[in-house]
Amino acid sequence: MSEIDEGVSQQCLTLPENAAIINALSNIEAKIARQVILLQVSVTLVVAGVVFSIRNSPDYAIAVLSGGGTSAVNGVMLVWRMSQAASRPVYEAHHQLRLLYFYAAERFLVVLVLFCFCLAVLKLSPLALLGGFVVGQVVLPMGRLFLSGFKTEIVNKNV
Repeated sequence: MSEIDEGVSQQCLTLPENAAIINALSNIEAKIARQVILLQVSVTLVVAGVVFSIRNSPDYAIAVLSGGGTSAVNGVMLVWRMSQAASRPVYEAHHQLRLLYFYAAERFLVVLVLFCFCLAVLKLSPLALLGGFVVGQVVLPMGRLFLSGFKTEIVNKNV
């Protein structure tokens, strides 16, 4: 075996016949992530409607929508960066860890900028904005837990 063949075989840690399983699971994960984001948006719309009916003021409903929208943007960025990281081959764990830290900092800064925009420029209610954000963030893990039951059914059908 030549040095080139040996280097390629060391870089390819997944057997070719297992690659189909990994791709199927990645597709399922992406589908679940999209469903969770849609669930985030739906729950935020429902909560904003409830707040509007209780307070009878569009200001609070807009603040809840903005907070939930910020949470949804955070979720979209998370899914986007996860798909980017999954599409790249993993050769160096240290590089992947640096990317994860960078992606987390990027999401934090985007959320911070959106909060500052909503509070300083749009002059939205801070409590309603934060409430909408918290509702959206709570839906993220809860929706993931709820929808993960469907993942096992899909995998069993594909096998």
